[in-house]
Amino acid sequence: MPGSKRYLRPEVTGRIRRLELTARRVVEGFLSGMHRSPYFGQSIEFLQHRQYVPGDEIRHIDWKVYARQDRLHIKQYEEETNLRLQLVVDRSASMAYGDGDSNKFDYSASIAASLAYLALRQKDATGLYTFDTAVRDSITARSNQQQLARMLALLESVGADGRTDLKSVAMEIAQTIPRRGLVVVISDLLGVDSLLEGLQVFRARGHDVALFHVLHDHEVDFQFDGATRFEGLETDQILNCNPRALREGYLEALNEFLESTRRACGRLQIDYMLTRTSEPLDAVLAKFLSTRLRLPNLRK
Repeated sequence: MPGSKRYLRPEVTGRIRRLELTARRVVEGFLSGMHRSPYFGQSIEFLQHRQYVPGDEIRHIDWKVYARQDRLHIKQYEEETNLRLQLVVDRSASMAYGDGDSNKFDYSASIAASLAYLALRQKDATGLYTFDTAVRDSITARSNQQQLARMLALLESVGADGRTDLKSVAMEIAQTIPRRGLVVVISDLLGVDSLLEGLQVFRARGHDVALFHVLHDHEVDFQFDGATRFEGLETDQILNCNPRALREGYLEALNEFLESTRRACGRLQIDYMLTRTSEPLDAVLAKFLSTRLRLPNLRK
């Protein structure tokens, strides 16, 4: 992996360890007292027919076969509990906003780490992509013991930079995923003009899709006061102004964008999670997994 020597520095390995501990705490806190279950949803696929024998459940009889052959046959299914999870994390420049625990990229990395920890705990193959205008880093989906360490190291190694082009990224990623699964996109969606086209690429390939829309409190509430200088993170634009004069128009435009995004995700059958960096990670994960538990099968 490029730049892997930096992981030998104590401060870097320390951050990786803290990220792992965060993921472990969030996941195990949620799972405490619960039995193993396909929390991300499971795929049930038809395997074969066999002749009916007394005691078989009537609901499994294939009545179409009976109509053709006048004999009772049972449908047998193969349950694929090992789902393939693909984590797609935005590393564009706007994700660098915020300090400490409220930094959008660090917060998003913690979400990704928590989901990876949970999936790998279930022995689900898990892969990772980071992107801006293109895929910048990737780890092929695996379910072995070393996978989490690889993913944490990658998440700690990258910084936020560049702009965003989700459509071209989605097309690039979709070509590398050999079979359908769950794709989780984690992004602030700022500068993502091709959002819907990108998500449609994944859905057209038969993937189940979830979107974590990560925003800082400042971006949601716009509680700035006094003369302020705003600098674009993905553009060269600079604006000096009194934010009070902009707040009403800004919030109106933001709410319109959030509502249109929710509606679009609903039309595409995509799980949409608006997430503030001030929200406790365990609450965010619990909300997401509760939604997944209500979905017995992958969407078609």
